[in-house]
Amino acid sequence: MEQLTELEIAVFQLDMGFAPAERCVDWAVERLRLDQEGDDLEVVLLASARGRDEVLPLADVIIARYRGAQRRDQQFLAGKYIVELRLAYLQRLESVSSLDAIFTRLYPALAYPDWLVMLSRNCEYAMDVSDFEQPFEEEFNYIAALWANADSRADFDRLYSRETSNRHDVMLG
Repeated sequence: MEQLTELEIAVFQLDMGFAPAERCVDWAVERLRLDQEGDDLEVVLLASARGRDEVLPLADVIIARYRGAQRRDQQFLAGKYIVELRLAYLQRLESVSSLDAIFTRLYPALAYPDWLVMLSRNCEYAMDVSDFEQPFEEEFNYIAALWANADSRADFDRLYSRETSNRHDVMLG
């Protein structure tokens, strides 16, 4: 199935409340348009689904069928979302404040991953302390760049350095 990771990311964002159901529907419509559904009834149904309650079960069946036990890890999907958020931030479609609300929900939902500590912290602090804006942006760029180049969580884990993240802090003195 073509572009399955794209559907997984859309489902993750929908499930977390960050994206509308239409993103999953659009994925299915595109598969139909390109004649890539392979007569998969769930893809056809997903293309005409409306709302979260219809979309999530259909998308889950599709992902389970084609991914099986190889489903993408939630942290991987969150990382790919962070790549999207970084682009939106650079385009001024997201702000420190809107990102803080997202990271505040993501961090506990992902069971407090080590790689999200400084990003979440610096974002929160940058809302009130201007000295944290640059460290936030440095960490955001670092994390987003790693996830942009990662094909799996293992790829990210191999490249991520907590020491590098720790350097993205306010230097007192």
